[in-house]
Amino acid sequence: MRILVTGGAGFIGSHYVRTLLAGGYAGYEDARVTVVDKLTYAGNTENLPMDHDRLTFVRGDVCDHELMRRVLPGHDAVVHFAAESHVDRSVDGSIAFVHSNVLGTQSVLDACLHTGVPTVVHVSTDEVYGSITEGAWTEESPLLPNSPYSASKAGSDLLARAYHRTHGLDVRVTRCSNNYGTHQHVEKLIPLFVTNLLRGIPVPLYGDGGNVREWLHVDDHCRAIQLVLDAGRAGETYNIGGATSLTNREMTDRLLELCGADWSMVRHVEDRKGHDLRYAIDDGKIRAELGYAPRRTLDEGLRSVVAWYRDNPGWWKPLLDA
Repeated sequence: MRILVTGGAGFIGSHYVRTLLAGGYAGYEDARVTVVDKLTYAGNTENLPMDHDRLTFVRGDVCDHELMRRVLPGHDAVVHFAAESHVDRSVDGSIAFVHSNVLGTQSVLDACLHTGVPTVVHVSTDEVYGSITEGAWTEESPLLPNSPYSASKAGSDLLARAYHRTHGLDVRVTRCSNNYGTHQHVEKLIPLFVTNLLRGIPVPLYGDGGNVREWLHVDDHCRAIQLVLDAGRAGETYNIGGATSLTNREMTDRLLELCGADWSMVRHVEDRKGHDLRYAIDDGKIRAELGYAPRRTLDEGLRSVVAWYRDNPGWWKPLLDA
């Protein structure tokens, strides 16, 4: 079994690769893995066991059609993580997001089609659904993205659908809620707040902190992706949830407690443009069809994440100046 992982040096992709190479997914204990990663600011080879005898690392851009057609032959599947993912950056400048997320996905799908790679798992986000006042999105909910980031991911999802419907390519789409875990770049909420608090620096809370997010540990997310790769259906979309929703204010309160700080370390800042108020997904489909259920409680997960950042300043401090 040979699996090609795009964006495999990033936060979620590297967790998937490490687990795969460590024999963490039944039936894939001997799988060979090729990682293609551009190594932007969010990619880091320190996230990977670079000397592993079943890992091949290729530094390159998924938008490079010739590269993708060169490295793909002989692989059994692609798990496509590669994407620009930070909403704030997309608000400030969306060109890179459209280029990587839309054109990059088209390049991957086209290369798979022309090199005979039969299966693609396209990793997306619940943000493509927009904001929901009450209830939860199902896989049949309309795509109503509100940020340049989520719009670019919605575009990539539609390309995935089109390659399946037009060409018959076995593409399976996953849409996850907010991820957290170790090795996450310090621009994201949890590592930003934790690393600030560990250095005695106040944390910035958007608006009144009332925005609601559902939190999913990266290990649960990757396990769900593997279930989709192993037993998902061609052309289908699967929501992946974490089962625990908090307002940003509630999350801030938990991180303050875990870091031994109080609300004097919080600074309310002007809200982000187009900031979605509430995300919520119904993941009943993947639970019923593939037997998924999250294993990590949020309390347990946050404790382990805070401890990891406290114990690994050598990993995250260089990112502060990057």
